[in-house]
Amino acid sequence: MRLLIAYFFIFSAGLSKAQDTVRYVGTEKVNIDYHHGQLRPVIGVHNVQVFRANRNPAAAAAGINWTYNHAPMLCYWNKKFYLQYLANPVGEHVPPGRSMMQTSEDGIHWSDPMVSFPIYRIPDGVQKKGRPEIAKDLDAVMHQRMGFFVSSSNRLLTLAYYGIVMGKGDDPNDGKGIGRVVREIYKDGGLGPVYFIRYNSSWDTAQCAFPFYASSKDKGFVAACNELLGNPLMMQQWVEEADRNDPLIPLKKDVKAFSYYHVNNGQVVGLWKHALSSISKDNGLSWQYGPLRAPGFVNSNAKIWGQKTMDGKFATVYNPSEFRWPLALSVSDDGLVYDRLLLVNGTISGMRYGGAYKSYGPQYVRGIEEGNGQPKDGNMWVTYSMNKEDIWVSKIPVPVKNVFTGPIKDSFDTKPLGEELDEWNFNSGQWTTVGVGTYNGHRTLQMRDKDSFEDAYAERVIVASTKSSVAFTILPEQSNNGQLDIEFADGKGSPAIRLTLDSLGNLITKAGYRNKQLAQYKPGQPLHISVEFDASNRFYTATVNGKKLSPNLMFAPVANIERIIFRTGSVRRFPNADTPTDQDYDLPGADLSCPEAVFHILSFKTGGN
Repeated sequence: MRLLIAYFFIFSAGLSKAQDTVRYVGTEKVNIDYHHGQLRPVIGVHNVQVFRANRNPAAAAAGINWTYNHAPMLCYWNKKFYLQYLANPVGEHVPPGRSMMQTSEDGIHWSDPMVSFPIYRIPDGVQKKGRPEIAKDLDAVMHQRMGFFVSSSNRLLTLAYYGIVMGKGDDPNDGKGIGRVVREIYKDGGLGPVYFIRYNSSWDTAQCAFPFYASSKDKGFVAACNELLGNPLMMQQWVEEADRNDPLIPLKKDVKAFSYYHVNNGQVVGLWKHALSSISKDNGLSWQYGPLRAPGFVNSNAKIWGQKTMDGKFATVYNPSEFRWPLALSVSDDGLVYDRLLLVNGTISGMRYGGAYKSYGPQYVRGIEEGNGQPKDGNMWVTYSMNKEDIWVSKIPVPVKNVFTGPIKDSFDTKPLGEELDEWNFNSGQWTTVGVGTYNGHRTLQMRDKDSFEDAYAERVIVASTKSSVAFTILPEQSNNGQLDIEFADGKGSPAIRLTLDSLGNLITKAGYRNKQLAQYKPGQPLHISVEFDASNRFYTATVNGKKLSPNLMFAPVANIERIIFRTGSVRRFPNADTPTDQDYDLPGADLSCPEAVFHILSFKTGGN
């Protein structure tokens, strides 16, 4: 057996070298003891929470109180983003299921969710081959790996799949479900009728609740569906739910969550879960070899996304660990050889609601598929779920940069409108918003927080410096609640200095095990802070409102300072690699907000060497 295993790895390694395959050759690796993996961030990434789950319908968006939300898909059409995801009331593959949709004109502000594919009642008496149960008052669940298709005639279709789960341990994507459905999205935002576009052969079509697409009197819609059915790369995305011998599926392998892109010579790179990869020379009709794990890539049972970016380069976004954190990006000049592993989202909010097969972290990432539009800003956009609970999008600037050069003098009043935060990284949630605000008629970087389970987060990458100074002005709107941590960290996110505006009106600093008071602050009054630091001897000196304070010692050694972090809460270290896989409990107060705290950053600048 050992000889067989050794032969397998030698053969696989030799084959991967012989084939023209994707590989990661960078030196960066993830440290999963940190949610951010100790990766340097892509400068200017804006992470935005599109939907925040809440079981209390009075507090939930549009009254929608389902708390399992996952597998989002994204497209850009008719100057608008469309985002689709599937939902269940509590847990994965626990009926009923339905698919939801939200829209946005700028990717930052999103509509309330609407139902794109409704709950589907399975007729009583239905049985599933291999299962003993008989359906009674049972609803279908959703499972789909493809959400949108834009036809050559510029018709936008959205698709979903109705699967059957008869009981615990049953699988909705075993080829024994009901079938795939489709409807058109009109330019006015309306939705056309729901049709089936493909049935599972085991399903009795006489019991279908929706008609077959070919029966539509809209010839343009039928033509768009036929175009979709004739595209092998589109069909490859259907493999998991389709009949196991479906002739439309080119590669009938047990591989999951297919994504693809074309490289410059016209060939297609295919990517699947576990960083499996292959190459097609005929647009997906056939593949050069069975999918192999891409050398150097680290990825477990979570999706990996790849695409060509507007600067002519390529990027993959995925969880580069055996866990579903962090969310990271690697880059390539030719779409085959990847280097630089950089951070996209390295925070994990509390999983507020337990449920079946809910995993921690930012996961199941998907971008905008080839042919499904390109946002006018030319940036890369991806979507993913957090904890299979909340839905997020990330705007990733193109070209991808992770090193900043030159001094910084950020005064948000002087920045062009709409560009104030282009060089800032932030996480903005529904209850933890980060963006451009105003105070006394002046533009600010505003951070608001009324969430006990996640934080507003803003970060500025600076020139990596052993000795330098950083100055900023903060205006808190309150002094009796909330918290703002300001951390001076190295490139890997390891903090050496931490200043905190606490909930008692104090400005404190972390001094080893203990905290040390530096000053007091009052609501509505600016707090001018400058910090001179020297990482070589670990000393720093703070000046607050013009008063220079005595030197302090950094609480941790670093070689230099490269990142300044503003966060409306303490460091979150749960979950970790030893956390039990399944959370079957809700967090206390999961439905509730807390008193809101608001902080304004009026200016930020760096200096020194």
